Amino acid sequence: MLDIKFVRENPEIVKQNIRNKFQEGKLELVDKVLQLDKENREIKQEVQALQAERNKISKQIGALMGQGKRDEAEAVKKQVAASGDRITELSAREKEVEEEILKIMMVIPNIIDPSVPIGKDDSENVEIERYGEPVVPDFEIPYHTEIMEAFDGIDMEAAGRVAGNGFYYLMGDIARIHSAVISYARDFMINRGFTYCIPPFMIRSNVVTGVMSFAEMEAMMYKIEGEDLYLIGTSEHSMIGKFIDQILPEEQLPKTMTSYSPCFRKEKGAHGIEERGVYRIHQFEKQEMIVVCKPEESPMWYDRLWQNTVDLFRSLDIPVRTLECCSGDLADLKVKSCDVEAWSPRQKKYFEVGSCSNLGDAQARRLKIRVKGEDGRKYLAHTLNNTVVAPPRMLIAFLENNLNADGSVNIPKALQPYMGGIEKIERKK
Repeated sequence: MLDIKFVRENPEIVKQNIRNKFQEGKLELVDKVLQLDKENREIKQEVQALQAERNKISKQIGALMGQGKRDEAEAVKKQVAASGDRITELSAREKEVEEEILKIMMVIPNIIDPSVPIGKDDSENVEIERYGEPVVPDFEIPYHTEIMEAFDGIDMEAAGRVAGNGFYYLMGDIARIHSAVISYARDFMINRGFTYCIPPFMIRSNVVTGVMSFAEMEAMMYKIEGEDLYLIGTSEHSMIGKFIDQILPEEQLPKTMTSYSPCFRKEKGAHGIEERGVYRIHQFEKQEMIVVCKPEESPMWYDRLWQNTVDLFRSLDIPVRTLECCSGDLADLKVKSCDVEAWSPRQKKYFEVGSCSNLGDAQARRLKIRVKGEDGRKYLAHTLNNTVVAPPRMLIAFLENNLNADGSVNIPKALQPYMGGIEKIERKK
């Protein structure tokens, strides 16, 4: 969320940013919020003037009564009462205006970084760099659920009977790999200096609206009926929410944390051939990383975060690439974002396995996360997040890139300690 003062002083910059994100329908909101802001400041000025005048003339009442000028005193009382009525009326309108301003400001997108390429959607994202040599073996690679079924490792039919579409049972060696990857990712991040955390898996509405846009909220979040609670779509929501309404001493920054959680998502609009299997599901587990830092340090942390994901996948012998997200593919709170994509030998292309984002001070402004500098000055922190690993997608990349012609799957050296030392798993059928 932008500062209303910034919008007031830079309306054309805000409008051009909206155009760059191909959200022309929001252009009128800038003029509307500026009009409301003008009205709000005028109300405040009038209220202050009325209060000052009321205080001044109220002092006259006692003096007039003491002088026996009862009629004049009554006239002044009526004037004071009229001022009070007007102040009450203005205060009510002030509340309405401020609520409307906040509602609009929550919709106007954040200012994107100048380095972000301009494009309408994810088809115009720009490849940055590739890591590892993508290989297509000389044998056919089955669809990922077929690989899992060969190990008696997945049952989506039973999950459908129990919970409906978008769920699965993982079993045996496949379930073990899933847990091993999560544990390995946890230790990987701890070794890079991040503090491990298991957060609440449900959050209140004020945290939800603090960490994401209304559009994202509607498309992703599950609401707990009858309570002010939502199931988290990613632990980033809960982790950033940890600092709501906090003033952090500057010397305690940065806050670098890595968290495990289940994630719950509606996945509205999922479609296409690669939406079946475990590409898009309603429940999965993930290891996440977040940073709360000083504004000048957020570009450095952004580069560190996506590099962590690249390094983790390469340590498991999975080729990856990074993509710079274009303006039209950025969620409204994001300043800059890149995707990490893993190589799929079966599809002969890369697919998304993680996303790294710098949100500037947008989340901090909504959640009131401030920093107190050594000089006593208070300012908004910057927040960043990135996927360490989400095993459903990771499992696809892992199995395809480590599959052998006989159907067995190699276990990379880095993961072997988490798999009881075994170097390979053998298919059951």
